[in-house]
Amino acid sequence: MSVESHTHEVLTERHGRLGVITLNRPQTLNALNLDMVEQLDYILAAWAGDSAIDAVLIRSSSKRAFCAGGDVRSIGILPDPMQRMALGRAFFSVEYRVNYRINKYPKPFIALINGIAMGGGLGVSIHGSHRVVGETVRMAMPETVLGFFPDVGATWFLNRGPVWIARYLALTGPHIGAADALTAGLATHHVPIAAFDDVVTALGTARRLDAEVVNNILDQRAVNPMCGHLAHRAPNLARLFAGDDLDSVITTIEEAASHAAWVAEIQTALRRASPTSLRATWRRIVQGKDRTIERVLTDDYRMAVRVVGDHDFAEGVRAILVDKDQSPRWKPASLSKVTESAIDALLAPLPVATDGVGQRGGDLEME
Repeated sequence: MSVESHTHEVLTERHGRLGVITLNRPQTLNALNLDMVEQLDYILAAWAGDSAIDAVLIRSSSKRAFCAGGDVRSIGILPDPMQRMALGRAFFSVEYRVNYRINKYPKPFIALINGIAMGGGLGVSIHGSHRVVGETVRMAMPETVLGFFPDVGATWFLNRGPVWIARYLALTGPHIGAADALTAGLATHHVPIAAFDDVVTALGTARRLDAEVVNNILDQRAVNPMCGHLAHRAPNLARLFAGDDLDSVITTIEEAASHAAWVAEIQTALRRASPTSLRATWRRIVQGKDRTIERVLTDDYRMAVRVVGDHDFAEGVRAILVDKDQSPRWKPASLSKVTESAIDALLAPLPVATDGVGQRGGDLEME
């Protein structure tokens, strides 16, 4: 094993022909900041062309979390909308490029996912070829309650499974465990956390690491997880989230909420969320099922840069992450006031803008 530490928050090692990345910001549950995504971008680009590395693995140094997402708090607390948008441009342009690199990575990319894995944490794992979840995993895309939307290519990876799963997970942001992650297609293997180090050792001592070898090593250590809820509730969830009109779907859920406690929880989640976020998320999920990852991430970037400058994002960060009063005051406050033209505006091409040092850019650049 050779150690190639880049920063104290992103550690790298070589185990034989395996490159290992360890997220190491445990005090924030590995929330991704700009420096971390820049380091990931650099490492992944370098290792993609390194003939001494056959595969890349990403893991966490924390027992509590793989990665709690992007460090949106640092953006949301800025009082000036233009400052939020400027920082958003800087952060999202690199984060989404990292997501794209992983999605298109020329070598096996293995994620060992434990504990909390949300938002940006899924962006640096679920795009990979092999997604291994431990028994403590709690995945979620909870952005609508923050006045944001499921980004990092979620429109692409959530839609790899049944339509109803994508709509349910994106709109309401429930925490799901290992079994549900497998059902949703977000995970490829369930391996007990106690065997994670053994996975690294086996990969690191293999003479070669192509997709077949990686599959065999993971298959040998994989076990069946305890039962989840998605498979059991599939017929009912499919009925609740059928149809392409959000208002009709919400009406169906409201009518069913009195008959089952878990449906009432869905209703509560929808009522807590930003109406603009719900409308924007629905548009993306419904229309984005067959779109390429390039198109999805470009739309993510356009929308993210604009949304972080809007009222609801700053208000969501205040209510959920700063003051923690759990009582955001959304504007507009109801779905009926959110127009389709408002969502159109969020998705329009970004104008060229300066970053303060003379560099200029508009839409997302993948490379």
